[in-house]
Amino acid sequence: MVATIKNLPPLPAERALRVISGRWKPVILYHLLSGPQRLSELNRLMPAISQKVLIQQLREMEAHGIVGRTVFPQVPPLVEYEATSL
Repeated sequence: MVATIKNLPPLPAERALRVISGRWKPVILYHLLSGPQRLSELNRLMPAISQKVLIQQLREMEAHGIVGRTVFPQVPPLVEYEATSL
């Protein structure tokens, strides 16, 4: 997580563009701004994205601090993603 943040440019505008750049990150953020979503709900809202790419994008945004991930202790595990205040 820290390694990802260290690789960001020093200028705030350039940093912001790097964090939300890509084909899917703005779309994912759009859906997360309406409230917490499970991975399956995000997959249903964006049928054109593969699950592998969705998970990769969510992990990158989580590393940058713009997406939060909550794991609920139950079987099977319930994981929700939400946009952070950042």
